[in-house]
Amino acid sequence: MDRLWAPWRMNYIRQANEVEDEECFICKAIEHTSDRNNLVVAEFSHVIILLNKYPYNNGHIMIAPKKHLSNIKDMDNEIKLELMNCISISTNILEQVLNAEGFNIGINMGRVAGAGVPDHLHIHIVPRWNGDTNYMPIISDTKIISQSIEEAYTILKKAFMEYKDGI
Repeated sequence: MDRLWAPWRMNYIRQANEVEDEECFICKAIEHTSDRNNLVVAEFSHVIILLNKYPYNNGHIMIAPKKHLSNIKDMDNEIKLELMNCISISTNILEQVLNAEGFNIGINMGRVAGAGVPDHLHIHIVPRWNGDTNYMPIISDTKIISQSIEEAYTILKKAFMEYKDGI
């Protein structure tokens, strides 16, 4: 096995465990769902759905419980069920509206698992298309996202509103 030594990363590792005083952007979005800057496309009884401000692909959304929880084991079954239902609803909408052909769906639970917001659990749904990978990330550390976040917000907000009107 080859090893790549990177001792300069110890500063980052030590700082990663420090408590951040920043306000939780998910809680802020829950408090101000109508503020377009928070990118909330849908709100349900226990869950919100918002666009990721730093997407891997266009249409990259996050589903989060309204309750500020960091671990699945702390959720009651009502929240868990609504989260799963929102995954199903979201993938259906992303297939219909953005013609997504597949999805990466995941949870990074805890900072060491890659969670950028370790204190407020959320589920990522990244739409995927055949051929959506290319050489740009490899040779220039650049990801091409083919749709503005404003356009994605408008399209998805409308689709989720139409879905909820049909309930």
